[in-house]
Amino acid sequence: MRRREFITLLGGAAAWPLTARAQQLSATIGFLSLGSPEGEASFVTAFRKGLSEGGYVEGRNVAIEFRWAQNDVNRLPELAADLVRRRVDAIVVPTATPGALAARAATATIPIIFRVGFDPVRSGLVTSLNRPGGNITGVSALSQQVVTKRLGLLNELKAGRGPIAALVNPIDDPGAERTVAELRAASETIGRPIEIFFAHTNREIDVAFENMAQNKVEGVLIGPSSLFSNRIGHIAILAARYGLPTIHGLREFPIIGGLMSYGASISDQLRQVGLYAARILKGEKPADLPVIQSSKFEFIINMQTARTLRVTVPDTLLARADEVIE
Repeated sequence: MRRREFITLLGGAAAWPLTARAQQLSATIGFLSLGSPEGEASFVTAFRKGLSEGGYVEGRNVAIEFRWAQNDVNRLPELAADLVRRRVDAIVVPTATPGALAARAATATIPIIFRVGFDPVRSGLVTSLNRPGGNITGVSALSQQVVTKRLGLLNELKAGRGPIAALVNPIDDPGAERTVAELRAASETIGRPIEIFFAHTNREIDVAFENMAQNKVEGVLIGPSSLFSNRIGHIAILAARYGLPTIHGLREFPIIGGLMSYGASISDQLRQVGLYAARILKGEKPADLPVIQSSKFEFIINMQTARTLRVTVPDTLLARADEVIE
């Protein structure tokens, strides 16, 4: 063997223990989503950012196993069980309470970090916000709590006595009944009727908007739902087709052509989930990490869409907007 080849071989052999050690130190995170890769690309980006801030970079010292239910809530238990079988070091659930519930049912030992839009205590995910207990913690987006705020914004946009519609998904919204009750109570306060339309498939969303137009509603409020979050483009198209002023919880909605959005910053929430995942991979326990409640809310208006819909946006709304898209 020539001297150069021997030195090369020796150098490679010296590196083997280091490589093995690096592989032993690497971690794997399971990413369990009710949605799809296309619909939640921005969520993944925000999660990776938080994970990176916590010292973990995908492909360098952590792997991510993605599982997408493609908006089929019935697939979540199977996907959660698969991640458990693969012995991932933590499971992240970026959207939807059903996903978090499926992960919790699948394992009592693997740490779970969720982002949900509903009260995690009322949903049965944790025992308390400050001391979650067990193997689960995360971020609460408070989507359900701000739904009446969206109704107020629509009422201010389209003052009058005509009905306002609300689109609600009874399948992946465990608080749908409460959401409807709060909307009805709020509608009585503002003195105008609200019409509830249920949808949990793409076809049902289409039918709901068609019926809203026939009923001549004056605005549409989109309730909290992973399906509705993954279909913001489709919902924006339907709103434009039927000339219906619409408000969503995601800032991406007006960015792609919807009229308005009001809600917690999902990018900030998923960044927080990434930070929590990093802390847990370093040894902290979910039971000791309090559930984070979103404090950053954004109100976005797309004025180009307002002009297309021939809607005059009051100066009072424009003054309160965090961002106005021209």
